[in-house]
Amino acid sequence: MHNDKNGLRTRLLAERRALSDGERAAAALALAGHAGELAGPGATVAAYVSVGAEPGTRPLLDALRSRGVRVLLPVLLPDNDLDWAEYGGPGELAPAGRGLLEPVGPRLGPAAVTEASVVLLPGLAVDRRGLRLGRGGGSYDRVLARLERSGAHPVLAVLLYGHELLERVPAEPHDRPVDLAVTPSGVHRLD
Repeated sequence: MHNDKNGLRTRLLAERRALSDGERAAAALALAGHAGELAGPGATVAAYVSVGAEPGTRPLLDALRSRGVRVLLPVLLPDNDLDWAEYGGPGELAPAGRGLLEPVGPRLGPAAVTEASVVLLPGLAVDRRGLRLGRGGGSYDRVLARLERSGAHPVLAVLLYGHELLERVPAEPHDRPVDLAVTPSGVHRLD
């Protein structure tokens, strides 16, 4: 199973790198156009700042914030777990390790994610069953386990390019399904 996941990761990462800057920018703007379908004023959304060839999140973060949504962003801890801080706008991000941008505001603790009504997860693919293929670092597996332990039931959504919504991805017993795949073309409910 591990080899199946690694092979699929390699292929999907290559496909992302092959996208032009224009295609990536257009996808990021299209994703931002779905902000209203994800959350309304007063809601809390746990999101992330995209890096590299990931579907761009910066326009979406600003669209959510402009709608009155409280946006939490992750801060990577030394053990690969995630702390959280509130997003204060584009000028409130600072470079961090591994090429990441992190919020500069006060740290809220790893449990802050349990306050979110929607959690946006990075991923390389999602299948029609809602199973997500991540990068393999385990940070978001910890987030999902923390949500489960706390009894929190936010909507779980993965941001993807359209070709990354697949019929099936390799799964392991610890993989937890997500509710939505958000692509430039729309918000897709999963089984």
